Amino acid sequence: MDNYENSDGVPSKAALGRHPIHPMLVTLPIGFLVGALVSDIVYVAMRDAFWAQASFWLIAAGIVTALLAAVFGLTDFLTIKRARNTAGYVHLIGNLTVVVLSLVNLLIRLPSRADPIVPWGIGLSVIVGLILLLTGWMGGELTFRYKVGVIGNEPRGEEPMPAAHSQRPVSH
Repeated sequence: MDNYENSDGVPSKAALGRHPIHPMLVTLPIGFLVGALVSDIVYVAMRDAFWAQASFWLIAAGIVTALLAAVFGLTDFLTIKRARNTAGYVHLIGNLTVVVLSLVNLLIRLPSRADPIVPWGIGLSVIVGLILLLTGWMGGELTFRYKVGVIGNEPRGEEPMPAAHSQRPVSH
């Protein structure tokens, strides 16, 4: 395994300005899909149909936003050689698995929002949540260990100030 810890970062190819898009977007499907797990748990505890309906729409939103985030993540995966390592493949395959399992979870809820929650819906939501823990960790490895989507190699707290903002002596 190559050691990138002391090397410069590799900027994202899919960025707005210099800010990578994929890490900005992944918070949405993670939040939606973890929210679906929480609403499934609340449904099981309370048997209130509101929570079954909430889970359905959270899963739907999770799938849509995951696919959007995947476009930008795949762009970096295909264009940055450093991203194609074990962490990158686990991140990619794990997140594809999350989308497929979430789609299955959504489809089993089409006829009835509540009936499939126990045991299949909540089971799938738990599995998706566990996979997201792994793929999130691997995404962190790509960013912090392999420096994918990271600009430069400045030490923390000692980033150079842009020339336009540098301090100049004031003459009186």
